[in-house]
Amino acid sequence: MKLEITLIIAAAAALLNIWLAVRVGRVRTSAKVSVGDGGNEMLTRRMRAHANYAEYTPFFLILLALVELAWGANIWLWGAAIIYILGRIAHGFGMDGNDKLRAFGTVSTLLVLLGLAIYALVIAYTGPVFESLDIPTDGSA
Repeated sequence: MKLEITLIIAAAAALLNIWLAVRVGRVRTSAKVSVGDGGNEMLTRRMRAHANYAEYTPFFLILLALVELAWGANIWLWGAAIIYILGRIAHGFGMDGNDKLRAFGTVSTLLVLLGLAIYALVIAYTGPVFESLDIPTDGSA
């Protein structure tokens, strides 16, 4: 299995990470701040947008890959992945001061992670992985 959803979304996530880093770098250059935020509010906002992205994206990609590996590609997984990426783009712009975009990015991120976590738990206890391994899911040995 080549995990096509995860591969494509991981590539998009890497490009999004670069975009967020470039946005930080532009403010650093214009504000002449090489380390820290130098008290520049826009630099602080962009640094936090980038850091926030780095805090959530590994969990998302791990869950995405494991769910795809256990269950296979499906339209629901594509939808969740696209919503996550769009939400993180909105959050990046929203951190510049647009509270609606920031809220959309935050809510979509949390909902996608929650959905993937629940989906992973359901798969773990009822999915084809256990059936194919002949492992009991009812707690009996």
